Amino acid sequence: MDTAPNINETEDWQLDFEWLRVRTLVQETLGYDKLPDLNAMLLLIGMQELGHVRESWTKEEKQDLMHIAVCSLLAQEGFYEFEGLDDDGWPHFRQLAPVDANRLKEQEKLLKRLAIRYVDNSM
Repeated sequence: MDTAPNINETEDWQLDFEWLRVRTLVQETLGYDKLPDLNAMLLLIGMQELGHVRESWTKEEKQDLMHIAVCSLLAQEGFYEFEGLDDDGWPHFRQLAPVDANRLKEQEKLLKRLAIRYVDNSM
């Protein structure tokens, strides 16, 4: 009986390890009490891309920041392209390729991999 892990299990383990490493790095750097989850990481990346950090955002602004983060991350893979800033300084993107909405688990893995790369390149 073959008990060696398959490639997907190894890749998942590596992703989980790197994701924990980056979350811990962000937690320690920003002095958070707990590890940031994917949504918190997206919010932080959105603020970084916008170039504004503040304590309080409206619910709509948080959604917009997370959208900026997702577009910025997926632009690394050719799904989006930066178009420019609006009059308020918020970035806008144009979708170049569809993202398969039916594969939520795979999208989450992709966003984690891209967030890891983003943090590693930013710190």
